[in-house]
Amino acid sequence: MALSPGTGRKRARPIWRRLTGVLLGLVVAGIGIWLARRGAHSTEIGSPSVAEAREPSVPSVDVVRPRRGGIQRTIQQPAFIHAFETVDLYAMVSGYLKSQKVDIGSRIMKGEVLAEINVPRDAKAVDEAAALVEEARAQIVQAEARVKMAGAQRDAAAAAVKVAESDIDRLLARRKFAEKQFARVSGLVAAQATTQLLVDEQQRDLDAARAAERTGFSEVQSAHAKLLAALAAIDQAKADALQTRAALGVAQARLARAQANLDYAKIRAPFDGVVTHRTFHPGALIHSATEGGNQPLLTVKRTDVMRVVVLVPDRDVVLTHVGQPAVVSVDALSDQSFTGTLARIAQAEDAERLMRVEIDLPNPTGVLCDGMYGKATITLERDTKNLTVPPACVVERMGRNHGAVYLVRDGLARRTEVKLGGDNGSLVEILSGIGPDDTVIVPSATPVEDGMRVRSAGAGA
Repeated sequence: MALSPGTGRKRARPIWRRLTGVLLGLVVAGIGIWLARRGAHSTEIGSPSVAEAREPSVPSVDVVRPRRGGIQRTIQQPAFIHAFETVDLYAMVSGYLKSQKVDIGSRIMKGEVLAEINVPRDAKAVDEAAALVEEARAQIVQAEARVKMAGAQRDAAAAAVKVAESDIDRLLARRKFAEKQFARVSGLVAAQATTQLLVDEQQRDLDAARAAERTGFSEVQSAHAKLLAALAAIDQAKADALQTRAALGVAQARLARAQANLDYAKIRAPFDGVVTHRTFHPGALIHSATEGGNQPLLTVKRTDVMRVVVLVPDRDVVLTHVGQPAVVSVDALSDQSFTGTLARIAQAEDAERLMRVEIDLPNPTGVLCDGMYGKATITLERDTKNLTVPPACVVERMGRNHGAVYLVRDGLARRTEVKLGGDNGSLVEILSGIGPDDTVIVPSATPVEDGMRVRSAGAGA
């Protein structure tokens, strides 16, 4: 059967399309095979990176190692500088101000006469008291002379006693001899060997001897009485001498009092220092403090050593001790520093829980002035051998003395509890819980948890 021309064109067109499709399929298949081979080759070359990319990422953390040496604990508080001593000098006597050779700012020395008050009545009182002292001394000389005279009289009376007592022996012997003579003559008269006249003579001699004996005893008694009187006169003279000495003491006390009143007219410097205030000028009438004078003539301050007052807060009171070093910087002197020691502690806190402590600050050049202001740094505790880390390493604080840090051990972050010591803001002491060879994590923006795998970086890496 014959085909028409239109029918032949319709059959030829699908064959061309089929050939074109086959060619395109072959090209696509070739490209696919080439890409597959290239991908396989790339996989073989870059397999470690791919494996690593498939693993979870390990965060990098900064670490430090604990440092030995501890921290020096200090306290810094406002410091108020005062003169070591301040004295208002008042007048103890009334009168006109005679002279005053010092003024505000004058440097003075201890014992120096700063001012003098004219007190003529006190000067006359000194002269009168001095005359009474001389009079009392003269009376003492007289009393001592009377003591010597009484002593001489005593010696004379004692000698008279000895003479009278020695004469008694003679009178006794005479009486005994007269008695024997009388007895012998009486025996002769009885034997009619002599006359009665001889007996009468012997009787007279015996009576005279007895009378002389009695007189001798009376003289002994009289001599003893005179001796006693002489002894009494000595006692009286000595008592008079004591009285005159007491009178001299009274006169000397009056003189000392008058002299003291006169000395009060001279106002003297109680210590080396400087005059900071004056009230009167020469010629002014000065009333003594005991008579209502309530204004000091001068005010003087001791400035070779300054008294620095610091108020220590309650938390540091137990660590504050006498002898601790302190550095004082003064605002008015461009923060110039001065070194001193803690000299006094009040041992009592005020209503605001502050305790007053004082620092003795040498001021040989006088550059420090009363009333200056600054700040004092007191060393409360010296450096120790404890370990220290930055405060940021402490991720948790439990109470005042306990906390926690993270350590890197075997590539893992491990939370470790530690005992804390001092903290000065830059370092914190670790008393226990870690060692000097441990690696401590410094927290950053990357959160760290216990047991997390980390990679160390920084000083401790």
